[in-house]
Amino acid sequence: MRWLGETQVEEGVGERAFEVDVGLRRVPGVLWLPAGAAGGSSPGPRPLVLLGHGATLHKRIDHILALARLLAREHGFAVAATDAPGHGDRRSAGVDDEVQLFGVFLAEWSRSGSTDDLIEEWKAVVAELRALDEVGDGPLGYWGLSMGTIYGIPFAAHEPRVQAAVFGLMGLMGPTRARMQADAEAMACPVLFIVQWDDQLVARDAALDLFDTLGSVDKRLHAHPGQHAAVPAEELAASVAFLARHLA
Repeated sequence: MRWLGETQVEEGVGERAFEVDVGLRRVPGVLWLPAGAAGGSSPGPRPLVLLGHGATLHKRIDHILALARLLAREHGFAVAATDAPGHGDRRSAGVDDEVQLFGVFLAEWSRSGSTDDLIEEWKAVVAELRALDEVGDGPLGYWGLSMGTIYGIPFAAHEPRVQAAVFGLMGLMGPTRARMQADAEAMACPVLFIVQWDDQLVARDAALDLFDTLGSVDKRLHAHPGQHAAVPAEELAASVAFLARHLA
């Protein structure tokens, strides 16, 4: 694990960029902690929440940054996000508009081994972060919508340390449909699942089928009117409350 630059403190939260090598892949990420926690002044263990961004986005998109700061400042959590392949600091040269980025996402989603590679990356990041004194081996949570759910459900299903997860804006569909169904059935931790009722990218029936498939005994569905990207701010607050209730 390599740190990139010094910790930057804003709104009571420290933020520091890092890189982790996973095989031949360089995985860039960001770690957020309560201000003063870095350097051992406030040692762990503390809950760690992983944030998975959506297709065409990146690890510091506005809602990811807002969630990270809320969890770190209000609840004392450690929070981390990474760029998925082809996104953020992992984009290829010349790929910089939303149409191109969505094409990259579709190609990656269709690639054999893509899901297992993302699971491997998240597990490597968790191992590195939990080795830090200021993080430690506290409870583990996950939040990710849309593409964050495509890869988050398999990760949570194969990582027994995940104690609570927020998914949504996705259904049983696409090139990894069978894999997602099997992993959803294996889910055991409490889940909050978010649906946009008028989602133009994910058919409502497919989203409800995915929720129904989740094997978790404790699972709840939050639905809102509006299209794919119109998740209301109040739902982000509900996600924070859900994770804090199960991890704090």
